[in-house]
Amino acid sequence: MKFTIPKGDQFEIENIIIDLNGTLSVKGKIETKTKRLIQELKELGYRLVLISGDIRGNAKRIADEMDMEFYIGKDSKEKAQQMKRFEKEKTAAIGNARIDIGTFENAILSIATLQAEGIHTGILNHVDIIVPSINNALELFIDKKSLEGSLRK
Repeated sequence: MKFTIPKGDQFEIENIIIDLNGTLSVKGKIETKTKRLIQELKELGYRLVLISGDIRGNAKRIADEMDMEFYIGKDSKEKAQQMKRFEKEKTAAIGNARIDIGTFENAILSIATLQAEGIHTGILNHVDIIVPSINNALELFIDKKSLEGSLRK
């Protein structure tokens, strides 16, 4: 989907890379609304990918249940390596932790979620937008004007 920033740049997002723990899920649980938003984004043509350090050992199962591609990235360096699969200029990343810096640095757009598992302050210089929840992050790709307004110069 193409986005135009008022008085700014234009870019297109095809891939949305999502961290699992503390981002897509909170304490191992994914909200029903989040699952619906993931489905809606897929129907809009986005490629949704889970890249996780898999600290809870459930990432593959969740990716399969949500019909998402899945890659392991045990640390920020490994996550950065996995991001080479995607064209940076067409990729957005969503995360909350220091491990996600590897994804943020390899995406044109980076979004941090501030949820119950917290946010690492070290990511603040690597993100474009901070939102209260994963649902708010996903909705930015559905409501183009909200995303464009957040990035407005």
